[in-house]
Amino acid sequence: MSFDIDAFIRGMPKAELHLHIEGTLEPEMMMGLAKRNGVSLPYQNVEEIRKAYQFGSLQDFLDLYYAGMSVLKTERDFFDLTYAYLTRMHQEHTRHVEIFFDPQGHTERGVAFDTVLDGISSALEKAQIEFGITSRLIMCFLRHLSEDSAFETFDHACRCKSRIFGIGLDSSEKGHPPSKFSRVYKAAREAGFYPVAHAGEEGPPSYVCEALDDLKVKRIDHGNRALENPALVKRIADEKIPLTICPLSNKRLQVCPDLTQHPLRKMLDADLIVTINSDDPSYFGGYLTDNFLAIAGALSLDRKAVETLGRNAFIASFLSAQDKQKALEDFDSYVKGLG
Repeated sequence: MSFDIDAFIRGMPKAELHLHIEGTLEPEMMMGLAKRNGVSLPYQNVEEIRKAYQFGSLQDFLDLYYAGMSVLKTERDFFDLTYAYLTRMHQEHTRHVEIFFDPQGHTERGVAFDTVLDGISSALEKAQIEFGITSRLIMCFLRHLSEDSAFETFDHACRCKSRIFGIGLDSSEKGHPPSKFSRVYKAAREAGFYPVAHAGEEGPPSYVCEALDDLKVKRIDHGNRALENPALVKRIADEKIPLTICPLSNKRLQVCPDLTQHPLRKMLDADLIVTINSDDPSYFGGYLTDNFLAIAGALSLDRKAVETLGRNAFIASFLSAQDKQKALEDFDSYVKGLG
């Protein structure tokens, strides 16, 4: 009897390291929150929203993404959004999540920082109690805004450090190199926040270098274009810098329109610590399991490759050493149990 790789993926214990919580806003919830909060949307129904989910670039997506954010106003909204994602992750056998949130996307429109954080944090706490899902929360700076704006947001993070583990950098990559945020990242590292950053999605390999050298990140989010620089690939492998790859995002944003041409296999062959993630799943057509299934099918990945990707997520996570060891033992038990 042949091995069922899809069933293996569906049942596999998973960790997700690259997930924008605002990007889990499903059209149905968007319409529901708009009604609840009296927000006018440029769409009449869920079908119109789904039709709008056609993107030619990262900026096309971001324009819709920020419009969708407008329905998020209260602590309850952020709780409902986060808890819906975590409920889905429980159903997908996801054991650990590291979630990005974009406070500037909310404070700029008059929603208090604490409103956002309280709602998200409450859902994370509830999911740990009910589902056993552990989490780390990463606050992102919007790179199309100024570093001074990032510093204002950083001050809020310092107030709430017990609930915010790390800092990240997202939004429009082109024209906004990581070095633009060198000072605020230095302050964040000194304050004890773990640094990560989006780099090398649409931006050049030099942005990946800047993220490593100027921001001193522990992980690169995306990083696809690093493959254009062999010396950089060797460095990432030697320094064991994980990459958080998002296949369906890459497809929908035209970073890699044809997943059969995706560089994931080259990354694995280069001994990079590659992980699979969903990025903004409600916009890109799939959550974590969907991304595994899509890339495994497109590249005809075998069981060994899928196992490597699954283990890599726990290895690359910010779990404590003890929790990481336990998670890897559970993962290996699942693999062994299937023979």
